[in-house]
Amino acid sequence: MSAELLLVLGLLGVAIALFSIGRPRTDVVALLMVAALPFTGVIDIGEAIAGFADPSIVLIALLFVIGEGLVRTGLAQRISAFILRVARGDETVLLVTLMLAVGAMGSVMSSTGVVAIFIPIVLRIARGCRIAPGRLMMPLSVAALCSGMMTLVATAPNLVVHGELLRDGHAGFAFFDFLPFGVPVLLLSIGWMLFARRWLGSGAPAAASSRAPRLEDWIDEYRLAGRSFRVRVDADSPLVGRVASALVQDELEGMNVLAVEQLGRFGQRLLLPPQGRRLLPGDALLLDLHAPAIDAVARFRQFGLEPLPLEGAYFCGYANDIGMAEMMVAANSPLAGVSAKRARLQDRPDLAGIGLKHGRSAEVRDLADEALEVGDTLLVAGPWSAIRALGSGPDGLILLNLASDAEEVAPAAARWPFALACLLLTLGLMVSGVIANVHAALVGCLLMGLTGCVDLRSAYRSIHWPSLVLIVGMLPFSLALQRTGGVDLAADLLVRTVGDAGPRVVLAAIFAVTALFGMFISNTAIAVLMAPVALAIAQHLGLSPYPFAMTVALAASAAFMTPVSSPVNALVVGPGGYSFGDFVKIGTPLAVMTLLLVVLLVPWIFGM
Repeated sequence: MSAELLLVLGLLGVAIALFSIGRPRTDVVALLMVAALPFTGVIDIGEAIAGFADPSIVLIALLFVIGEGLVRTGLAQRISAFILRVARGDETVLLVTLMLAVGAMGSVMSSTGVVAIFIPIVLRIARGCRIAPGRLMMPLSVAALCSGMMTLVATAPNLVVHGELLRDGHAGFAFFDFLPFGVPVLLLSIGWMLFARRWLGSGAPAAASSRAPRLEDWIDEYRLAGRSFRVRVDADSPLVGRVASALVQDELEGMNVLAVEQLGRFGQRLLLPPQGRRLLPGDALLLDLHAPAIDAVARFRQFGLEPLPLEGAYFCGYANDIGMAEMMVAANSPLAGVSAKRARLQDRPDLAGIGLKHGRSAEVRDLADEALEVGDTLLVAGPWSAIRALGSGPDGLILLNLASDAEEVAPAAARWPFALACLLLTLGLMVSGVIANVHAALVGCLLMGLTGCVDLRSAYRSIHWPSLVLIVGMLPFSLALQRTGGVDLAADLLVRTVGDAGPRVVLAAIFAVTALFGMFISNTAIAVLMAPVALAIAQHLGLSPYPFAMTVALAASAAFMTPVSSPVNALVVGPGGYSFGDFVKIGTPLAVMTLLLVVLLVPWIFGM
């Protein structure tokens, strides 16, 4: 063992030790290694920082931007809403649905890209369900790693092993040869994460980090549940042609018209504000009933309005369009002494009063029967553009609280079809292989910008630089270990140790070595190094090369054990609030179970 190899292994040990204790930050440790490795003489500084130009690093950054486009257009919210609808508030169903969705999507595109896209989606789901993000982030990364075992193009190591088979004169793998192994491993991982989640997410629920109230908080506090209605205007309704804002004083007295929903080019679209809008047959009204004594159903029948289903409590399904804020009645307000149900907000025609609390007692009162008093708190609802513009006005109302949901509103919601088209085009280019993955992602990002789904400021802000620096800092170790003969030394030792043992023992050893080296160096690099070793062992034993090659490919994706085993793990460390030990505790048993499953299935499916 050379002195250079000892120096490289020593630095690797220091990095692992610092990662395990969590000080300093992982990205700082990575930069320290970049600075230290050139002093060994094995690599120079240019090679140490070459990771910043690595296509995989650029690909990750570009996919962060694509993920931001999905968030800004509300497409991520639609995906999270679909998963939440399927889960129906059940965390078990939520975890299973999430992992299946990630596994399916990752089978046709970069697993790292899938994680980059799903991180904002999972954070939104965690906030919606009021659970700690750590309970979902590691299942996300595990499912993404398992997706690399699904198809030939799911991850680079699969293609590396396939190419080695071709160079050795064999036929190579078919597109779906990986599926019989990937599906069982994914199902095994889901079962393990359902059991192991008890050790994750010990922090506070995602919603608890914000001091500002959320829409759900006010719905409970002001007793708004049961007051929301969505009704369609029939063709023979006497309201056809009427101005929406005039209805609350006549036909729909005791109700607020918060929005009018019309059929647009890409489905239903909200018309905000509804004032001045003349109703058309087929329009849908979003109504708030602030006078509980009214028989709403009878009123709807009387005026040709058909009740429609409404998702979520009190228009939560429209949280991207309709917001809320609390306003206080000031001492000089002309609204003091005016009946709350008849109060009209001067210069705020887009907003409607939907809740009332009296003075210091903070007692919620019936909006229909109370007069406003100085110090009262009035809850108003309306379009987010009007909510954000709130401040002191001539009506003597002062802004007290703005719902924290305002931070999650998609500013380019009308452009979600363009975001979906850009995403599908990017995936199509990646799957077809017409151009390189990083080129496909660059095209997708530029189209996101051209169609207005993202702007430059949001694009730069969306890139999670600490994660990229962490990955870049570990890449030089791969080159250093290859140059110093560290990997070759281990491969030779493997051949001497188990070359004459039984086939299943040999497969288990190949899996273990590949997975162990994959903890510290690129899984693509370890596949390059281990694939020829595995084929040589198969030839030595006189057996089919396919079980041995498949074992290397599957082991390269089984990078569950440390946060630096794969970029997929590195991406979820920050959002999930994980430590180095969390991955060791959860990932090591899963890697061992995967080894046993692979050793059982590979000889059975391929034959020995």
